[in-house]
Amino acid sequence: MLVKVTINNQVFEEDSSLTILQVAKKHGIHIPTLCYLKKEESCFEHKPASCRVCVVEVKGKNNLLPACATNIADGMVVSTNNARVRNERRTVVELLLSNHPKDCLTCEKSGKCLLQDLAIELGVKEIPFDGPLSQENKTIVNGVIRRNPSKCVLCGRCVAVCNAIQSVGAISASKRGFATVISEPNNCINCGQCVQVCPTGALLQVDDTYKIEKALADESKYVIVHTAPATRVSLGEEFGMEPGTDVTGKMVTALRMVGFKKVFDTNFGADLTIMEEAKELVTRLQTKQNLPLITSCCPGWIKFIEYNYPELLHLPSTCKSPQEMFSSMAKTYYAEKMGMGIDPKNMVVVSLMPCIAKKDECRRDELKVNGLPATDYSMSVKEFAAMLKRYGIDFANLEDGKYDSTLSDSTGAADIFANTGGVIEAATRTAAKWLNGNNLEKVDFEAVRGLSGTREATVKVTDDLSVKLCVVSGLANARKVLDAIKDGTASYDAIEIMACPGGCVNGGGQPIHKDMEQIDVIRARQAGIYNIDKNKKMRVSCDNPEIKELYDNYLGEPNSHKAHELLHTHFLNRKDD
Repeated sequence: MLVKVTINNQVFEEDSSLTILQVAKKHGIHIPTLCYLKKEESCFEHKPASCRVCVVEVKGKNNLLPACATNIADGMVVSTNNARVRNERRTVVELLLSNHPKDCLTCEKSGKCLLQDLAIELGVKEIPFDGPLSQENKTIVNGVIRRNPSKCVLCGRCVAVCNAIQSVGAISASKRGFATVISEPNNCINCGQCVQVCPTGALLQVDDTYKIEKALADESKYVIVHTAPATRVSLGEEFGMEPGTDVTGKMVTALRMVGFKKVFDTNFGADLTIMEEAKELVTRLQTKQNLPLITSCCPGWIKFIEYNYPELLHLPSTCKSPQEMFSSMAKTYYAEKMGMGIDPKNMVVVSLMPCIAKKDECRRDELKVNGLPATDYSMSVKEFAAMLKRYGIDFANLEDGKYDSTLSDSTGAADIFANTGGVIEAATRTAAKWLNGNNLEKVDFEAVRGLSGTREATVKVTDDLSVKLCVVSGLANARKVLDAIKDGTASYDAIEIMACPGGCVNGGGQPIHKDMEQIDVIRARQAGIYNIDKNKKMRVSCDNPEIKELYDNYLGEPNSHKAHELLHTHFLNRKDD
């Protein structure tokens, strides 16, 4: 029902289902928020009204009301910024700061902290209250996520994302009042979405750059790096460039400047993944066994199925992720066959990733190669950007560099791994070419693209074969699909699942934006990736000449014994962990 509401002397006619905050945002009226969280890519809105930063004055009401949780009504008159409102907001922030560590200048989140921004916006110059500071100012490392409970403002955003969007339920709020805490994580999959929404320095990723710098300074070590497809459309954001800007060349130059001996493209590993996965898909389709094939590139998703659906562990592809495939080839094929004479024990392989779950993936024993971790360190986009700033590198004005010539040829199919739907499209491109010759223009790949959490498409790959596909991002959506597979109400030939809504372009290690809606950032990054793919000369993984050479000279053929030994893995039942 349409109603008329007056906000700051402006009259708007809007649907009564909208809140004051929603109407204000729609019409460009700023109301500060802290606990409120909207994730449009997941159709999710968290409005607990717990922080009271968004309070407004409604005529006829004695108390100020939270704009995020108060629906508009016909004839309502609202003031969002009068003296009473400003004083109330300032008092709220002062109280929050009174129970907050006073190390803002050394806090890693300084400059990107929402609480700090609010203090500046509201003119907080001093803290007139003495809070209890119930939590010790101490960092706790849980896997690849660093927690500092003393910096937690109990906004509930991390709990909301973990439970509602990811359905992981690793954390929750416990106790009451000043004693309230966010629980220790249980069965965490390390997707990092909680880190992305935390407004303060309470949740951060583990920083490996200092270990990497130590390796770079060690002359006995041969340190190389490879870069994931999603990094090239996000790294520039940390240096004032628009989301989606392709900074591949500048990124390569920057990596050389910090001292890496070789700079490679993880896209080679993505093309290799498709060769193995497409072969696996064709085999399963022909034998009609272990269908649907589910992609296995996302380590957060893999840990999710290990914890929650171990009875379905026969369905994911046994392929390692592109990170692990590339690193495995670096410590075997590259070290052994390329005339390098490198002892793998002295090789340090670093990956630049949009993801912090990749850090956890590096530590999985079943991914080791000849007893060594394939990837020694995984560095996020945020970490690398901070590293470049420490080095004083003017990233935006760097000349474009080129990847090293070996293990760096790639196709557009590898680039689109960054987007939700990209892995299944890439696999289907190669499967279609193998089964259908060169008539790829007959295959409708657009059907698997988009940003909705669950998408279905039936793709005709030959005159006689159609493949029913499902694309899922966000683990709450994955849970629904897996439950449907279990109870027999859904049937697919192949499913792509990515833990993070939108895919790797929205990974837990990507830059965080305060001045743009996150969905607009994701769309821009996604468009940047598809543009790179569109302009590539090669767009199907099986056309990559370096991939062909690798199979001819080393692996034999896709899914060969040697390929399984180096490029495939197994999964663990973690249900009772």
